[in-house]
Amino acid sequence: MTDFQEQQPQQPYFPPHPPRPPYAPAQPPVGAEQTATQPIVTEPGTTVWPSGGHVPPPVPPVPPSVPPVPPVAMGAPAAAPAGGPGARRRTKRGVGLMAAVAIAAAAIGGGTATLVQQVTSDTPVTASSNVNGTNVSASSTGTVAGVAQAVSPSIVEISASSGSGKSTGSGVIITSDGEIVTNNHVISGASEITVQLSNGRSYEAEVVGTDPDKDLALIKLRGASGLKTATLGDSSKVRVGDQVVAIGSPEGLTGTVTSGIVSALDRDVTVAKDDGGDSQNPQGQQQYDPRQGWPFEFGGQQFNGDTGSSKTTYKALQTDASLNPGNSGGALINMNGEIIGINSAMYSPSSSNGSTAGSVGLGFAIPVDTVKADLESLRAGGDS
Repeated sequence: MTDFQEQQPQQPYFPPHPPRPPYAPAQPPVGAEQTATQPIVTEPGTTVWPSGGHVPPPVPPVPPSVPPVPPVAMGAPAAAPAGGPGARRRTKRGVGLMAAVAIAAAAIGGGTATLVQQVTSDTPVTASSNVNGTNVSASSTGTVAGVAQAVSPSIVEISASSGSGKSTGSGVIITSDGEIVTNNHVISGASEITVQLSNGRSYEAEVVGTDPDKDLALIKLRGASGLKTATLGDSSKVRVGDQVVAIGSPEGLTGTVTSGIVSALDRDVTVAKDDGGDSQNPQGQQQYDPRQGWPFEFGGQQFNGDTGSSKTTYKALQTDASLNPGNSGGALINMNGEIIGINSAMYSPSSSNGSTAGSVGLGFAIPVDTVKADLESLRAGGDS
């Protein structure tokens, strides 16, 4: 028996476990991010609890009927996440999404405020707004049609009667009560002046003042008011090649519009002081005699007849816009609708039968700066 017992293998020795202390969760140190009782999630479905405590009962899932958490107000601190790190990450994503939505809302709100400001502004900009200082709408600036539509109501036809016949020309309205600038040769020696507006209405007019040296005259309609006035521009800014529009009543065709460019500046043009222009015989039949009608001198040569012994010379703008007898006193206009000159002379060579052959693109206009400088003198009676 002794030998048998000695042959038995020895059993392994297991020391006794120390007694387990009562359950008391360890307190985390100050500043610790995680409490001792929070679980550590290692993988989906597996939870390891820290040592030193009992496993708490599983938390039931939130039923679907629970209402959603209301959004956090802008500027309020976000509440601490109730779960572990995964819940914290989800909370950060939610806050980021809310911040992005807030930024987008602010951008939309700013755009809406800008739109409201534009709609409620006292001075809205529209396509029909006029260019500052002119009668031409912004959408029509730079077009012949726009200039013609805007300025034509300010251009008139003038018929001047005298003992020797009639002269026909044009004029430009510069005041709403009927002051009109024209050429001196249009109304020189007239005993009666009739003016027809673009709308067909006629007025009697009287001479206010004349300046034969500049071939300018100022007349005034009787009983007129509320007329559409032209805008006087600045001829010092005119350049060769600028586009221009001419409006007048050539051959009695009221409101005729032509266009072209400025061909040259400061041309010395010489015209007769008295009784030049567009003549008619006493019976009223037009007879444009090149020896009698609209004569002028340029470059030492005479055109359209003899200017006579009483004549004057001025600096003129040259244009290739078509001018014919009857355009005298009418407007040369830039593409902003501003008057830059008063048409005063044109070259019209005679045909083989002695009649005029019409415009050949050599026209001249008195610069508007000359007109503006002479207005006060004309209103005071001028040299008449």
